[in-house]
Amino acid sequence: MSYSAGMRDVDIRAALVEQLRREFDGDKIVNEMGLCLGATRVDVAVINGSLHGYEIKSDRDTLARLPAQIELYSKVLDFCTIVCGARYLDKVRKIVPPWWGIVETCDLDGTVILKQRRKPRRNRKCDSLAVAQLLWRDEAASLLKTRGEWVKARETRWHLWDRLAEWPITDLQLGVRSQLKVRPAW
Repeated sequence: MSYSAGMRDVDIRAALVEQLRREFDGDKIVNEMGLCLGATRVDVAVINGSLHGYEIKSDRDTLARLPAQIELYSKVLDFCTIVCGARYLDKVRKIVPPWWGIVETCDLDGTVILKQRRKPRRNRKCDSLAVAQLLWRDEAASLLKTRGEWVKARETRWHLWDRLAEWPITDLQLGVRSQLKVRPAW
């Protein structure tokens, strides 16, 4: 078995998405999901009873953006897993928060193998406003209406997000996930 020195992001992503489709059959899997009003994108997200992001760092990548990604992902994601090659495994263990999962990529005769090195744990510090901002205006309005709240026709998305951010975080996360799961287009 050789390690992922030659594997590209696209190869790792294909193997990851294939594994996630098997593991989370029927759940929403989104590539390049924008977070924090587009300030960052998580490589792959699974939306079901939680919002789990997967960040891919092939051995051809750098870790330069990782600290900023960690900060932004931590505002929104319930779980996060970094998927990296052997080149970065030790560095990643030191950089990512303890609640992040770690998956190592290996190359077995041209096939990408994913090995879990650390299980993810639930993020207990999501930011309510950042979670609300995952929604488009019509989704935010719809979510408010499900709780019997009045929504003005010209109410801005910012005002709707502010109102949603006042909800208990677990209620907000549940509502946001329900809206994201039925979003027709990304």
